[in-house]
Amino acid sequence: LFMIDDHKGSMTAGQEICVPATVIETPPLLVCAVRLYVSTSRGLNTVSEVWASDVPRELSRVIKLPKKYDAQKTLERAEELVKGGKVADIRVIACTQPKMTNLPKKKPDIIEIRVSGNSVEERWNYSKEILGKQVRISDVFKEGEYVDVLAITKGKGFQGPVKRWGIKILPRKTEGGRRQVGTLGPWSPARVMWTVPAAGQMGYHQRTEFNKRILKIGSDGKEITPKGDFLRYGPVRSEFVVLSGSVPGPTKRLIQLRRPVRPRPTLPTSPPSITHVALSSHQGA
Repeated sequence: LFMIDDHKGSMTAGQEICVPATVIETPPLLVCAVRLYVSTSRGLNTVSEVWASDVPRELSRVIKLPKKYDAQKTLERAEELVKGGKVADIRVIACTQPKMTNLPKKKPDIIEIRVSGNSVEERWNYSKEILGKQVRISDVFKEGEYVDVLAITKGKGFQGPVKRWGIKILPRKTEGGRRQVGTLGPWSPARVMWTVPAAGQMGYHQRTEFNKRILKIGSDGKEITPKGDFLRYGPVRSEFVVLSGSVPGPTKRLIQLRRPVRPRPTLPTSPPSITHVALSSHQGA
């Protein structure tokens, strides 16, 4: 897409620039339960859970749902624990809704998210408000803000040291092979160090990329879906977010977004001025 460069001190400040971006479909998260923790000598332990009365039936593909559950009675017990000052931490259990996207996937993913606040009572009241409701990306993030991206990278399988670590290919007359490390290390210490490049698993690792700027947040997928749809994915049917740069993983893999843990105060945080979004076909038509 094209936008106006709003980085102060940049050579192209105030000019129209081309920015590579990634479109991520973000259907709302559904808050299924509230989990209460108590502080012990061995850390935090779960003391109570309050589940919503109307959780989606697709959740039974992940966990075993109870047939008889009194949500109101469990809520009253949790209320007593909070008022008694026994609760040390409050978190919510949320699940994704892949049925709202173009994916054939039906099994939701579950994630536990800590609820922030000034006091336990304030966090508890907010958790009760969102229990059983949907949380949209526009409720958490805004355009121009920065996020950290967590995902599992593309799997490459078992690869050699040349592809895996980028070592130099040995000369033609090397005895024993060329696509291998030239030396395994010195005589002493009498063992192969972990720093020596070796063959092994490449890809399919969890990675975190910091400070990805949110360029756009929208709810109409037609304004961002190119002609012929996205390759190996299809059209965007629900809410979406456009991030600057690239993100780890293949097209249909789950991606987590969080607040930046290493924010850079010099970066602009105002909503960017987007002038054009390229919607030409990715199929070469």
